[in-house]
This record gives sequence, structure tokens and C-alpha cells, in this order.
Amino acid sequence: MAAEPLQNTAQPPGGGLPKIKALIVDGHSNHKWEITTPILRKILEASQRFTVEVATAPQDLNELPNFKPDFAAYAVVMLNYNSDGSVLRRPDRNWGEPTQRALEDYLKNGGALSVIHSANNSFSGWQEYQRMIGLGGWGHRNDKSGTYVYFQDGKLVRENGPGVGGWHGPEHAFPVVIREPDHPITRGMPLKWMHAKDELYSHLRGPAENMTVLATAYSSKQMRGRDRDEPMIMTLDYGRGRVFHTALGHGDYSMRCAGFVTVVQRGTEWAATGKVTIPIPADFPGADQDRESSIFASKEAK
Repeated sequence: MAAEPLQNTAQPPGGGLPKIKALIVDGHSNHKWEITTPILRKILEASQRFTVEVATAPQDLNELPNFKPDFAAYAVVMLNYNSDGSVLRRPDRNWGEPTQRALEDYLKNGGALSVIHSANNSFSGWQEYQRMIGLGGWGHRNDKSGTYVYFQDGKLVRENGPGVGGWHGPEHAFPVVIREPDHPITRGMPLKWMHAKDELYSHLRGPAENMTVLATAYSSKQMRGRDRDEPMIMTLDYGRGRVFHTALGHGDYSMRCAGFVTVVQRGTEWAATGKVTIPIPADFPGADQDRESSIFASKEAK
């Protein structure tokens, strides 16, 4: 287990557990970050465990080298950012080297990272980022990018050899299967639960160092998958820091799933503190039917 991260917290009114100071980074993606960042913010804040700020990369790419969030001021950094993961690679959306080194140093010194869906498409030419996230897709990834990782016949498989990095079929609802039921993030979850309509990533590949796969989803040939159980929720150690990584969360409708909400809350808390105090809610989905989280019940949340 990685060492405790830097304690950048603020005591909430009335006492109780200290709030975890979180930063969401967005601004570029082939996904609708303008819609999903407010949802991710609501997910974290609804747990009453986090205070949240947002750093949005400048839209003027000439200004991007000057984008330098103060990562060290936060207990956890959440990435809702996709630099170059589309079919047409966009290296001009990469951060400048000082910002890359700052994130590396932040994690090596005990910081925390929460990687959401297409953030694993990012920075394919930045090797240390690949080590942080373990597995990624698109961005011209191939056999030089690392190994495939998946479950088959209930066993973890690491497969080297040629092939693309990153693929998904049509969006659909699918069950998530817990592979590590004793991990703090997944402890107490049903061993199988239904996730709302989403992209089911397959063919992810990377260094996969110091990585634990907590949950998978079956990528069927009927949905243009490869007949394997693909990693959906992962944790990694990087230096003294912790990383939570989920391939779930393509659209706002995917993120409204009670399962996704719970996984992100608990995973981000674990990355920041090494522990999980956020409970599994009563509206957590069962094996046969996905459920929208009750945090979106009010009209203001729609």
C-alpha cells in the first residue's frame, strides 16, 4: 500500500471528518467535458467528503504551455481530460513539460490521482503518465505501449504481442463484476451489478505496473468486443502516491448511474486517504437493473 498522501484538507463546519480538497482538471476532450465536469463535481460534493475546485485548460492552444495547476495544493487530482486520444492524434493538447513533471512529482511525493474514462486516452507519448494509469487506449497506442490485461476463465491474463490499443463497440448497459471484494473501494458491493449505458472499453494496454484490477465487464462479440472480461476499475501505486482509475463514464447518462457515483466517490476517497468511509447507498444497482443515483433526484440536478 502506498504511503499516506499530503494532508491538504479543510475542517468542515460542525466537526466530523475533515473535507478532502479535490481538483478536477478539464478543458480538452473528444468527450463533452463541459457537461460531465459539473456532474463529477456534484458526485464528489454529494458525498459531503470533498470540497471541489476546477482547473480548465485554456482553449487557445498557444496558451496551453502556461497551464500550470498547483497540484500540491490538493489532496487528490481528478482528470476529466483527454489530450490526444481521438483517432486523429492531438499532441498540441499535451501539457508543457513543467506541468507534466509537476504531476509526476506530486504523485511520487504522496499525492493522489483519480482517472475518469477518456482520461486514459491521454498523453500516449508521456511514459510516466502511462505508468500512473496502468492501461490506456487510442492515441496511436500499439504493442510498443505495453501489454493487454484482461480476465479469462476467472484468471488475470497479461498478453503481449501486436495489436491496437483501445476499442469499444456501441454503447449499452452491462454488468460489472467485482474481482477484488475485499478492497476498501469495493468491499460490501454486490459481486455483480448493472451499469447504465456506457462505452465498454476493450483492448486497453500499457505498462500495468503495480496495478490491481478491482472489477471487469464482459466485452461480447455481439457488441463488437473480443469475448473477454475487460478491466473497468483499477488501482495503482506510483511512487508514494495512489491512483484510482475507472474506464466507466462516457456520458452524463453513464455518470448518473448509482454504481458509477459510488465507485467514483469511494475510489477518489481511497486515492486521497488510503481508506474508505463513504457508505454504499441503498439505491446501489442490483445484478439485473441499473439505477440512477438519488443525488440527481431534484429538478436542480437534472
